[in-house]
Amino acid sequence: MHELAITQQILEFTLRTARERGAKRVTAIRLRLGPFSGVVPECIQIYLDVLAKDTEAEGAKIETAWEPLRVKCLDCGLESEIDRRHIACPQCGSVRLHRLSGREFLIESLEVES
Repeated sequence: MHELAITQQILEFTLRTARERGAKRVTAIRLRLGPFSGVVPECIQIYLDVLAKDTEAEGAKIETAWEPLRVKCLDCGLESEIDRRHIACPQCGSVRLHRLSGREFLIESLEVES
């Protein structure tokens, strides 16, 4: 359910930015997410479809780019990218990892029509 509040904030930012720049219509909202952001893009799209009705963002599509999960091994010091299914250092196999990235949640860009 937290996607509803997140979508409301995305829409408010999007409409404010579009209006400030004189855009007539928003066609896409590009998000950059980390694997631990806790955001489900499909839910954001569903809520946006409802909330954006009769606004400049009606019909806008959510496009998502995923940031890699970067970690530093506390045993060997290697910085690397891993995925959520293989949480171990690729060099030494340790699971003593410090997360360097993975919680990102950014509005990267908007696609608009003027």
